[in-house]
Amino acid sequence: MALPLVLVHGHPFDHTMWNPQVEAFSTTRRVIAPDLRGYGTGTSPAGPEVTRFEEFAEDIEALLDAEGVEACVLAGLSMGGQIAMDCYRRFPDRIRGLVLADTFAAAETPEGVRVRHAMADRLLREGMRGYADEVLEKMVAPYADADVKTHVHRMMTATSPASAAAALRARAARPDYRALLTTVSVPALVVVGEDDTYTPVAEAVALHAALPDATLHVVKGTAHLPNLERPAEFNEVLGGFLARIDTCP
Repeated sequence: MALPLVLVHGHPFDHTMWNPQVEAFSTTRRVIAPDLRGYGTGTSPAGPEVTRFEEFAEDIEALLDAEGVEACVLAGLSMGGQIAMDCYRRFPDRIRGLVLADTFAAAETPEGVRVRHAMADRLLREGMRGYADEVLEKMVAPYADADVKTHVHRMMTATSPASAAAALRARAARPDYRALLTTVSVPALVVVGEDDTYTPVAEAVALHAALPDATLHVVKGTAHLPNLERPAEFNEVLGGFLARIDTCP
């Protein structure tokens, strides 16, 4: 039986980040790709911006309850990957497979905390456009398809500065998930873009080493969003992983 696939987007994006995966897999299984709290336009939970990083996982758990999903494969990219780790910490019995893309498990360093708070202040002061212009060719490779660049830039500029700032502050205080990874009892897939500078290949190698049952795949010719930059390859790897999970007892 094909398990539902739950896709958790990164910062500062929305559920449309997963459009290629929704299109590819919704014909064979239930695919749920929500907007996180404060992101997107129509499917994010109502209420104030997050103050604790764990609130994102709590929202995912509430969504699964509302949708009647008892068990799923959970996938997250970047911040979404860290949310997926927190979901495993919170409700491991509901997760049958874990996909961690372009993410890392360690808590923030003191310098990282300073940088995230400074960026939060900047977004509140200036809005999203200047930031989006600066980081676009780090989110996707400079040589990425023009339509992909346009999509990514649009997601970033459409994000509420207040929500983005709140998430940055919450993310600065997130826990360290490295010990948790060693206890993961389900298969995992680790994916990373070869040219990702936010979460380099070395971070993916560390995740792969920590997880007891994991597969690592490096997507050549991509940066931080390989699911958008090389969707066919990403989907092939994800599809193979899902097929394995579906046959697990």
